Amino acid sequence: MAPTTLSGLRFAWLEVTGLCQETCSHCYADSGPKGTHGTMTVADWLSVIDQLADMGTVDVQFIGGEPTLYPNLPELIEHAHGRGLGIEVFSNMAHVRPELWDAFTQYGVKLATSYYSDNSGEHDQVTGLRGSHRKTRANVQKALELGIPMRGGVVAVRSGQRVEEAARDLVSLGVPQVGGDRTRAFGRASQGAAPTIKDLCGHCAHEKCAIGPTGDVWPCVLGRFLTMGNVKTTSVADIWSGAQAARVTADIAAVHGAGVQSCTPPQFLPMCGPCGPCVPSVGHCDPREATAEAPAIGVPA
Repeated sequence: MAPTTLSGLRFAWLEVTGLCQETCSHCYADSGPKGTHGTMTVADWLSVIDQLADMGTVDVQFIGGEPTLYPNLPELIEHAHGRGLGIEVFSNMAHVRPELWDAFTQYGVKLATSYYSDNSGEHDQVTGLRGSHRKTRANVQKALELGIPMRGGVVAVRSGQRVEEAARDLVSLGVPQVGGDRTRAFGRASQGAAPTIKDLCGHCAHEKCAIGPTGDVWPCVLGRFLTMGNVKTTSVADIWSGAQAARVTADIAAVHGAGVQSCTPPQFLPMCGPCGPCVPSVGHCDPREATAEAPAIGVPA
């Protein structure tokens, strides 16, 4: 029988924009240069951050689209820091404005990025943006020089892709954690196929949710076809404890059960164990795997 409430909400992805300067064919969010910042105002996002903090949420990750293209990201970072939240920004690192570097260093922000090859041509072919490899690599180096915690992830997009070389390249720069992932059948990567629960990892809504640029709340960033409510009309707490959230969770459990056995979490989901690195305050999602060490380099099959 489905539970009427979920566990505590410890982590939230805040998808502040659908705008991105890259056009990756595997983008789960279907973002790109024609994307928008949605209908969430700055005041809406500040309210969401306050609500999450009041609920005992520990960490937030700002995502997109490309979150560095959201003009008010420094303000949101400052506010989240002031409310005691741990902060990570998942960025393609192709362009970082000076005020963002200041916010990253001042407010203890952690960074994460996707990386596709040690070869600039191959990386740029994946992103669809000429010069993206050079810019991303240079900004990864700058982040490390500034002492900003950095992790990377290599997504296997095409046959013969230099994924292991890409991982080694990031490690050579000094990135301490490099995870891997396969292409997921969501967004543009689905090639028009309808998303299904079986393609999720099964840990969706376990102490986590995602909030999109129109205010919709999802069990995770990939599960955006499973709407649990909207923060523009309902509080986060009421959504999290509501009937629709319980139904979504029950639907996921009906397909995956515990979810752990088949779990190969995407590298951009920092809380989804047991295979990948978690945000530091979380430690590990599944207690049965709590002592397992995440691989330093590698792409799940």
